[in-house]
Amino acid sequence: MNDIDLRGQVALVTGGAQGLGYAFARRLLASGAKVSLWDVNAERLAQARDELGAGVDTQTVDIVDADAVTAAHARTEAQLGPVSIAVNSAGIAGPNHTLEEYPLEEWRRVIDINLNGAFHVNRAVVGSMKAQNYGRIVNVASIAGKEGNPNASAYSASKAAVIGMTKSLGKELANLDIAVNCITPAAARTPIFDQMKQEHIDYMLARIPRGRFLEVDEAANMVAWLVSKENSFTTASVFDLSGGRATY
Repeated sequence: MNDIDLRGQVALVTGGAQGLGYAFARRLLASGAKVSLWDVNAERLAQARDELGAGVDTQTVDIVDADAVTAAHARTEAQLGPVSIAVNSAGIAGPNHTLEEYPLEEWRRVIDINLNGAFHVNRAVVGSMKAQNYGRIVNVASIAGKEGNPNASAYSASKAAVIGMTKSLGKELANLDIAVNCITPAAARTPIFDQMKQEHIDYMLARIPRGRFLEVDEAANMVAWLVSKENSFTTASVFDLSGGRATY
């Protein structure tokens, strides 16, 4: 593991109780940051806090609720200090259906969590980062947001929108020392697989030239650099973690 110096930094990680978010939090802690884990699952959140140990704050928050996000951000800063790093990893896959058969309530739920939730988190942290003239934001999109996965129109659309939002916000803040980027990972074996049909999982694996799924620590290593002071120029950009699948 390469050394990334995040000492003196305060990070919040949404979806931090498990999967990619948990791996990001573990890596940021190892690099010296104080970390606040945000998740809607209070039980799993408590378990993650026990596992990660000292330096971890937790906030049970549903990122779909904009007021709850604002309040969680205020509590995080009261506990740990001004937030200088935000990694938005919370998200769901949603069910697999053709677009014409996609249940309307499920479409709205996926868009609410993956897109509106990301918007709420980004919106909440920007003011504090501007006051510091420093910040690093990473939004977790997906290779599906670039290419579109069949029978996953809601997920693909939500992640494409996260890419667009990231580029827009990055340009808005480019005159400050605030970097806003996103990553587009291929599938990793995390609890999100529990929401997918096996044929969809097989489809995703077949599309990866590396011939395997992403390891969560591989994603965490990239994020650790993106949120460091070493990333002082690149913003409004997309970083590929697709194992060769992406064509652009």
